[in-house]
Amino acid sequence: MQVYELPYPPSVNHYYRRVGPRTLISREGRAYRERVCAILAASGIRTFTGPIEVKVELYPPDRRRRDVDNSLKAVCDSLEKAGAYEDDSQIVRLVVEKREPVQGGRAIVRIGEAR
Repeated sequence: MQVYELPYPPSVNHYYRRVGPRTLISREGRAYRERVCAILAASGIRTFTGPIEVKVELYPPDRRRRDVDNSLKAVCDSLEKAGAYEDDSQIVRLVVEKREPVQGGRAIVRIGEAR
């Protein structure tokens, strides 16, 4: 199992931007992906090629109301872009927990082969 400590992800509401008829990843979304790519590259990542389980613990930066499902798109897409797995369709089990807030926020992600 691989474990990564990542920054707190932007909400899906901030991850995308509409530009005319096109939907693009926002500047905030691209910055988040770049940070995740750098963290995984520094850790010597191994790419999973088969079915996987992903467990995410979200530690928000404050006590404002947040929906956990709004954070998943940024996390899963960024992990794919960073090479944690080939495609997020490999995820057969996804577990998400919201924990108590911590200064600055963070996400702890565990990725392993599906059992």
